[in-house]
Amino acid sequence: MSPKTLRIFSTTAIARTCLAGTLGLPLLAAVQACAAPSGGAPTAQSAVAPTSPGPAPATSVTSKSPRATATRPSPTSSSPASGTAGHQDPFGSAARAYVNGRSGTVTAAVYDVSTGQTWTLGSSKPQAEASVVKLNILEALYAQHGRDGLSASDTSLTRQMMEDSDNDAATDLWEEAGGPSRIASFNTAAGLTDTEPSSCVQCPDFPWPGWGLSTTTPTDQLALLRELVKPGGLLTGSQRDAALELMENVAPSQRWGVSGGVPAAATVALKDGWLPLNDSNTDWQINSVGWVSGSGRDYLMAVLTTGNPTEQYGIDTINELAAQVWQRLG
Repeated sequence: MSPKTLRIFSTTAIARTCLAGTLGLPLLAAVQACAAPSGGAPTAQSAVAPTSPGPAPATSVTSKSPRATATRPSPTSSSPASGTAGHQDPFGSAARAYVNGRSGTVTAAVYDVSTGQTWTLGSSKPQAEASVVKLNILEALYAQHGRDGLSASDTSLTRQMMEDSDNDAATDLWEEAGGPSRIASFNTAAGLTDTEPSSCVQCPDFPWPGWGLSTTTPTDQLALLRELVKPGGLLTGSQRDAALELMENVAPSQRWGVSGGVPAAATVALKDGWLPLNDSNTDWQINSVGWVSGSGRDYLMAVLTTGNPTEQYGIDTINELAAQVWQRLG
């Protein structure tokens, strides 16, 4: 199987290596229970890869975006508390009613870069990251190298990992970044409180990379995204620009999610993730995180969804929610 088309996830391994210790838990709960780092021998039940055995996901953009077509966000001098004067709640009654009518569990968060407002939707329970963990890998690696910059080889790997969602590149960079312990240290410095890097890459009885077992929340993903758009954090200006460029130029088949309903003239920098949680492909984890700027809007958005009956169903859910957020922030 080609490393650039790897997306198959087996849950047979879950039954063999995890469920013995988590019998009675729902499948995703079992996955999350086995994903967190521990002092003992690592166990893993599923992992995430960038492509699936089925058709390519529907896309909201048909070609790679050019370099930023909107002005890059400028830092705000303060961060008002959630719900203060500014934009209306982008998760209005219509959005909440829409999500309540969808199968599975949807959790999301939006951060307005200009006002500092944050809004959340749904449960705060962590979910599997899928390939959105690759943004965490990228930022941790950047922060460790500082102004020295990455080698030419690592720079090439970052492009493969972010633009093509290549798993082999992600595995190499996960190790280069120091694995779960050093990535967790970066996360603490960045203000993440509910993200757990996976404890293994080569997991027992499972053929795919285990870093996809990391779990997170939308608000933690907003913290990672803020590192890209606000100066004075853990990354240099050139690192922030480089990361956004990679996310603005993901492969055409991966330009869905937080870009849903956003006009082509706006700038969207995103990373998506997707994985089936059972062998019959009837339980999907679908995620999307990113930055949207244009037409007077400047915001970060993160959406995690689980329990989707098909891959496309989850994509459609995020696309529609993203479209409603775009409209309400106008």
